[in-house]
Amino acid sequence: MKVVALISGGKDSCYNMMQCVAAGHQIVSLANLRPTNKDELDSYMYQTVGHQAIELYAEAMDLPLYRRTIQGSSLDTSRNYSKTEGDEVEDLYQLLYLVKEKEGVEAVSVGAILSDYQRIRVENVCMRLGLQPLAYLWRRDQESLLSEMISSNLRAILIKVAAFGLDPEKHLGKSLADMEPHLKQLSNKYGVHICGEGGEYETFTLDCPLFKKKIVIDAAETVIHSADAFAPVGYLRFTKMHTENKHSVSQSFIGIPWFTNKISAFQ
Repeated sequence: MKVVALISGGKDSCYNMMQCVAAGHQIVSLANLRPTNKDELDSYMYQTVGHQAIELYAEAMDLPLYRRTIQGSSLDTSRNYSKTEGDEVEDLYQLLYLVKEKEGVEAVSVGAILSDYQRIRVENVCMRLGLQPLAYLWRRDQESLLSEMISSNLRAILIKVAAFGLDPEKHLGKSLADMEPHLKQLSNKYGVHICGEGGEYETFTLDCPLFKKKIVIDAAETVIHSADAFAPVGYLRFTKMHTENKHSVSQSFIGIPWFTNKISAFQ
């Protein structure tokens, strides 16, 4: 089937694209919902941190990217969603309606793992548009799934942390591969969702086998959203980035402290 991939920039949406291709489907376009004037939207549905670099996905994959600014909010939060004017789910409907009209897609790649809230709403939109949702990660064992992602040459970094045992000063910008032992430890000791399904962390994918070019982050700022003593919340705001051929050797690499600026954003 011809597939549009819903992308947030994170590991899950990217790895689900890889599973779609492995199953014989064709990714023909990308779709993303972005915030208005802030880095992070208070949304039950969408990851918006890292939205500054989403445009580079189109370059990296050489595919058309469709974006829509999120205008709605979380209005219908009941278990079974019904079409609600002004709800953020309707932004997804409008976005996918456009992609279907322009690209003739038949299915939607969705990186959902655990959230019934998200699954039900995406399925609602797909049913109304006559599209097939493809969620190959759904209800997978999270520890084995994380290891599988890393071993598949998906290279992602942490761009937000919001859990006990994760520190913005130490862990932002670290690769998933480097963080895997620590995430396993936190999962065993405190019950942290190892794939971040409890909102413990969010990621941004810099490279994967589907990318024709890799994404390079040249500079970023660390934003401290909440300076909680036990579980501080912080994220990266990308300020300079580019794509380059995979055979290039870049000086901008995780491990080099390229995100030295720190600002506070208590909201």
